[in-house]
Amino acid sequence: MHLLFVCTGNICRSPLAEGLALAYARAENEALGAALTASSAGTAALVGHPIQSSAGLVLRGLGGDADGFRARQLLAEQIQTADLVLTMTRRHRAAVLELAPRMMSRTFTLREAASLLAAMDSTWLTNVPDVTVRGRQLVAALAQLRAARVVNRNALRDDIADPIGKNLDTFQRVGDAISTALLPLLDALAGKPKATSG
Repeated sequence: MHLLFVCTGNICRSPLAEGLALAYARAENEALGAALTASSAGTAALVGHPIQSSAGLVLRGLGGDADGFRARQLLAEQIQTADLVLTMTRRHRAAVLELAPRMMSRTFTLREAASLLAAMDSTWLTNVPDVTVRGRQLVAALAQLRAARVVNRNALRDDIADPIGKNLDTFQRVGDAISTALLPLLDALAGKPKATSG
């Protein structure tokens, strides 16, 4: 099961999400670490650059690392080989679909996917033993739910703003927003039951 994260420069938001996903998979168990992979790219990438220093600090604080990371430009081939594409904004989602129009059912903003998952009874995923099969079934369920969803009247909530040029507190808020949206999706991919409130 391969996740592709997309932002603009591929030095802040998307490598942070990639690093979190990889750290989660490694920490969870050996089978998940082998079956769940992640990468990231930018719609206007600063190709070859490492993760931005503040983003790297936030990622390390959240339990991940970006050692050896280098920014990559988004290409159609990367999109087409991903099982799930998670973008930081609606504009990035549009850029993905411009390159690979047939990937609509596998492309979501990160917050959009998290919102759809929250509205779904995902307990059935715990009964699917194979990570890739579970992931593909989850993606199909998210796409089906999106097709039936009422149009979001505040679509800006689907976007995670670019922290570039801002202070460390802003990077921390962005890192927390990515983590909050991503971890429930990773739990679902890992076959963990959704936490219930109360």
